[in-house]
Amino acid sequence: MQQDVPGPEGLLALGIDAGGTETRWALAKPPGEIVAEGHVRGFSALDLDGPGTAQVAAILEDLARAVRSAGRPVRVHAGLTGFGKASGDLIQLIADPLGLPAQMVTLGSDIEMAYLDLFAPGQGYLVYAGTGSVAAFMDGDGTLHRAGGRGGLIDDGGGGYWIAREALRQVWRAEDERPGCWRDSPMAQEIFDLVGGADWAHTRQYVYGGSRGDIGRLALAVARAADRDPAARAILGAAGSELARLARAMIGRHGPRPVALSGRAATLHPLIPETMREALPSGTPFASRPCHGDHAAARLALRAATGTPHPALQEREP
Repeated sequence: MQQDVPGPEGLLALGIDAGGTETRWALAKPPGEIVAEGHVRGFSALDLDGPGTAQVAAILEDLARAVRSAGRPVRVHAGLTGFGKASGDLIQLIADPLGLPAQMVTLGSDIEMAYLDLFAPGQGYLVYAGTGSVAAFMDGDGTLHRAGGRGGLIDDGGGGYWIAREALRQVWRAEDERPGCWRDSPMAQEIFDLVGGADWAHTRQYVYGGSRGDIGRLALAVARAADRDPAARAILGAAGSELARLARAMIGRHGPRPVALSGRAATLHPLIPETMREALPSGTPFASRPCHGDHAAARLALRAATGTPHPALQEREP
């Protein structure tokens, strides 16, 4: 497929940051200015098995329509939850609706993009709490080191899925012992409002008929109840402690450095960063910082399009 490449003044590059809850995109033009951005439904690389591929394709078609309304990118870099190695199928799913040849699309890890948005290589530790949770450190050679990020079935302590799972467990164990006690629990009431009803059938359908991101969104209900329900506060405090554990693991492996907490789950309630700060080693510089992995991905794609690759990051080839 041939494509006319515009001059530098008209060149656009697309960054994609795909997560379990939402997929964000951004368009960048030289020298790195973000000129458009948006979001569509979430997905992860793990959704590419079996029937999930059709859903991912539909999401990427929605994304392409939104992007094309803002501009025509010549290069794409996508950061993905669950990324392990480059996938030709996924590259084609991204490239086709954008009208790009496959070689103009590269893939990487979403946490890598988030790190590069906040730190230069070797500078600090990122703890990211979204649907899941992970800590990251990129050394001066561009090698990404991780702690956590094992998925909700194994761990992901402190992420949205973990918070929701802990809350659901508490609510339904209480119902086992005292049926109807949800009426006295602000946390249970908030959860049942989201799932559509107070009977088990509604929770069962929501949890087992929905996605990982759907479950993670129940963490919003826990946060809304926190100022009225000690159980919700305890879960959010425990989430902060879990996230601090990830940071301590990185400090133990690579030495003292500043720690940044980011991700949507990190902003659910002030208890999460407050508890995390208290659980870090004394004197550790700490800040809650928003990150835009889609912006970092767009700028990496722009570097590739203009022939100036990131000095510490090797481009992933399909």
